Amino acid sequence: MKRRAYLAAVGSVAAAGLSGCTVLGLGESGGDDYDIGMSANGFLPDTYEVSVGDTVVWRNTSSRGHSVTAYEDNIPEEAEYFATGGHESQSEAEDAWTNSRSGNIQRGQTFEHTFEVPGEYGYYCIPHVPQGMDGTIVVTE
Repeated sequence: MKRRAYLAAVGSVAAAGLSGCTVLGLGESGGDDYDIGMSANGFLPDTYEVSVGDTVVWRNTSSRGHSVTAYEDNIPEEAEYFATGGHESQSEAEDAWTNSRSGNIQRGQTFEHTFEVPGEYGYYCIPHVPQGMDGTIVVTE
């Protein structure tokens, strides 16, 4: 009987000790600063709002490689183009990805961009856009 009482007590202490533990979800940084996480096939959140002059940080929170690539025809006309790998156009980014995986963000790596022009910015992940991996940044005054 003493053994059962001991095991019950140990089990209760272990359960009580774990009761405060949680698994961080995307968007909960746990000490890492980022605004948008990347799951296997999605940006989380897929729509994010900032003010002019704010910097958005994307972090690859999955085990797959990703890109952040602006749709040229879905950003404000006066806005600076952005893409991982520093590419200056959508076609350059796509060609570089196809030829050398340039612009690939590995697990735990980040990419950031500062938005200076108000409006909506559409972007996507080159290898995962067929699975619907795209997002929108809304920049307000």
